[in-house]
Amino acid sequence: MKLTRRMTMAAFAAVLAASSAIPAYAVDLIAIITPSHDNPFFKAEAVGAEAKAKELGYETLVLVHDDDANKQSQLIDTAIGRGAKAIILDNAGSEASIAAVQKAKDAGVPSFLIDREINATGVAVSQIVSNNYQGAQLGAEEFVKLMGESGNYVELLGRESDLNAGIRSKGYHDVIDEYPEMKMVAQQSANWSQTEAYAKMETILQANPDIKGVISGNDTMAMGAIAALQAAGRKDVIVVGFDGSNDVRDSIKSGGIKATVLQPAYAQAQMAVQQAHEYITTGKKPVEEKQLMDCVLITSENADQLETFALTN
Repeated sequence: MKLTRRMTMAAFAAVLAASSAIPAYAVDLIAIITPSHDNPFFKAEAVGAEAKAKELGYETLVLVHDDDANKQSQLIDTAIGRGAKAIILDNAGSEASIAAVQKAKDAGVPSFLIDREINATGVAVSQIVSNNYQGAQLGAEEFVKLMGESGNYVELLGRESDLNAGIRSKGYHDVIDEYPEMKMVAQQSANWSQTEAYAKMETILQANPDIKGVISGNDTMAMGAIAALQAAGRKDVIVVGFDGSNDVRDSIKSGGIKATVLQPAYAQAQMAVQQAHEYITTGKKPVEEKQLMDCVLITSENADQLETFALTN
């Protein structure tokens, strides 16, 4: 499914700045539903969405579905029952979430998706996601450079039900596979989990002690991988992540993880709330349902500018 509109971070900032001219409307409720806030990326989404909603005069209902499609469906029932005017949703699966978003639409509650798209159009009002393919290519290009274009490496994949996991992996391989001396010796899913990534990395390292690098589908798994590598005394292994978390920023600055790819979770969530507000108050829909936000490579050169999934300068 092709995403048809690309937006730079600067364009998003301009739209958000212009929103201050829009009058606030009190009493109405916006529901914000994301995966667990144990992952700082999802917490940043919730914080950004809630801040924007309150700025515009809305009450908020912040809920967590823990990547459980059944729980997500129940939470959407809760939002509908509470009379929410809109739902901001980082969904629990590209296929499994379609019915829940359709249920909200049928109840007259519009959904505005962030971070993860669903395999359907015309069900949500908007789907604002990071340009995962573009970002993955940025990360892969830096990874190849750091690896000196050769060596054994490991890939940690995200949750299989998440379209982003597959898109990022494809972006990685469309770059890395062009280098014949780069050899992937293991590829395993750690389901976006730091704990699982730590355990998987321990096992992989035992079977492949000569690995030179690890490329990860997100920062949380990258943090698990680097912890396992450091515990094994392998500080020489190159690790690259994806998200732009403060934890990985700090690791980059201290010489641990070498790079990550920033996807602006906070701005993305705020943009969804802005679009929800315009839809609630005027009936206006975005020109395109599917909207892409470009990603930015983060290395030691610009890590100081990274704060809560946004560049400060």
